[in-house]
Amino acid sequence: MENTKRTELIEKILEKELKMFLTVPVRQKAACQEHPESFKTMRRAQFLMWSEKTLESYLKDLEMAEKEGRNLMTEKYARMDNLIPPKNQDPLIDKIVNIQCKWQEEMFRKYPKLMRGARPVYSSQDSPFQTSFETYLRGELETYSHNTLASLYDDIVGMQKEGKNMAEELYKQLVMDLGYESLEEAEEAAKNRH
Repeated sequence: MENTKRTELIEKILEKELKMFLTVPVRQKAACQEHPESFKTMRRAQFLMWSEKTLESYLKDLEMAEKEGRNLMTEKYARMDNLIPPKNQDPLIDKIVNIQCKWQEEMFRKYPKLMRGARPVYSSQDSPFQTSFETYLRGELETYSHNTLASLYDDIVGMQKEGKNMAEELYKQLVMDLGYESLEEAEEAAKNRH
């Protein structure tokens, strides 16, 4: 039963996000704007890591933004490109970013071939051609309410206590969606491709 509710929450979130994402004003469409299913696959993997409480809170953020005529995806990308000033100074953002960047670093250490095409980890590595994981994450987190940030932080701390890496769990879900049994198998396949 609980699983069905989580699935419904995730699908509602994806529907709202995709609607916002497809209307982000851009000079040139991003690859995932041309392939909405890829966008949904990536986002779904992220949301599968979240608690029901966090999903409910984020869905409320999206609904509130719709009522206010705001597009959270436009705001996220505008922040990533530094086109608008910071939207949210919540101290939880730094805490979340610090943990998530460490987890991402660990992914690069454990699965270097698999991660070869991934965003660089830190904003100090941003370039006109590539946005880092940190910049992307910070831009996204700034669109979340305090309630969503607090709940997400609780999820992250909970995973840490269990000795889990949220990034690794997310990538595990993605490679399974691509037909691999494990991250190790996907890493081996990536080695053989290069």
